[in-house]
Amino acid sequence: MKTNITYISAVGFHAALGILIYLNESISKLYFFAAVVYFIYRIVTITDDKKTYEVLKACAYFVGAEVFFRTTKGSISYEAGKYFVILFVLMGIFYKGISGKGYPYFIYLMFLVPSIFVASTTLSFDANFRTNIAFVLSGPVCLGLSALFCYDKRVSNSQLSQILLFMVLPIIAHTAYIYLYVPDLKEVLSSTASNRSASGGWGANQVSAALGLGMFLTAIRLFTKSPNLGLKILNAIILGLISFRAVTTMSRGGVITALMAIIIFLFYYYRQSRVRKRNELIAMFGLFCLSLIFTWVISIDQSGGLVSLRYSNKDHLGREKASLSTGRAELFEHELDGFINNPFFGIGSSRAKDQRIELEGQGVTSHSEFSRTLAEHGMLGVIILLILVFKPLEMRSRNRSNYYFYAFLAFWFLTINHMSMRIAMPAFVYGLALLNVKNEKNPVRRKQLKEQQV
Repeated sequence: MKTNITYISAVGFHAALGILIYLNESISKLYFFAAVVYFIYRIVTITDDKKTYEVLKACAYFVGAEVFFRTTKGSISYEAGKYFVILFVLMGIFYKGISGKGYPYFIYLMFLVPSIFVASTTLSFDANFRTNIAFVLSGPVCLGLSALFCYDKRVSNSQLSQILLFMVLPIIAHTAYIYLYVPDLKEVLSSTASNRSASGGWGANQVSAALGLGMFLTAIRLFTKSPNLGLKILNAIILGLISFRAVTTMSRGGVITALMAIIIFLFYYYRQSRVRKRNELIAMFGLFCLSLIFTWVISIDQSGGLVSLRYSNKDHLGREKASLSTGRAELFEHELDGFINNPFFGIGSSRAKDQRIELEGQGVTSHSEFSRTLAEHGMLGVIILLILVFKPLEMRSRNRSNYYFYAFLAFWFLTINHMSMRIAMPAFVYGLALLNVKNEKNPVRRKQLKEQQV
């Protein structure tokens, strides 16, 4: 009961925080620095056996809050979310070390370095070398360090649930902010293009990804941490509220990623559940579908039908669009050409964007981390991708206790292929897939067995 009250209080607090930041945006800076001080203090002062847990909670919170901090100008820099996840992970490595079995991620990090030297000779004169390199490599470095720290670290299922809660709480604050920022969607939606205003004044792609993460995490909580009817209804409502704002950003990537990851999670969660639990899951799935259907109907109504047109790949007049990828396929092909023309060491970090500035006058950032990695790192990029894909699968073959594994891996893969690694989220979610998740033992049953033996 106490846990439920704490959860409801945390949700209410963050919803109120989102409202306060909307009313006075300068509070966001105070929020940012308070979060930094709180989590560093917790990591430094907590007992040694809980260091890993505290580090993961700190990373999770900043992953969930990163886009909100960018939207409200609360962070000290654009890339602060990634930098603080890196800082927390390095603190974790200092205190708890790393598994020797995770050595391929050392190789992964080392193979990122040559592209910096290549870039020093290929980037145009006008390009800001330090800024461009930091922007492109901060995400991959964040992933590599997160993977090194998380690899084979033991956490319980209840601890992992709490880590995921810390990730979704700032997204709830972000959602509350967006509702106040745009109370009437019909005032800002006039086409089926991604809409910055409907996203709370920030890039629709990033906001959609953050809210998609909120959908994914809330759905998980609906199925795994809703022991009574009241919490089931509360979590279904939160899921609907976040989903509504995710869909109406008119950016599809985050929503589709969330739905795919939820389906994969449910498949493996259902497989590992007992018969009695499976019956409950079927009923919960009905509530889940009801929440999403209701959200979809409201979204179509509030957008004047534009949401339906967007997801069927039509413009506001109902005409079929020429491309489903909104230019991403062309960027992908361009970066593959860069790999084919420079197969050994690639074209160098950030050179793909730099080339587009030279040729087209505008530097559109890559949307696919896979094609960008191949173009900018060459054959080393091939090895990097092989490590990222096959090392988790090798670990999975030895440890099948983490039923989140494929959902986390799918979330990472889909995210980096619709928005690259602009935010820390895919890097950290990838790391979560590498955790050694253990089921809690039932102390009551252990005691009974012990008494029987006596």
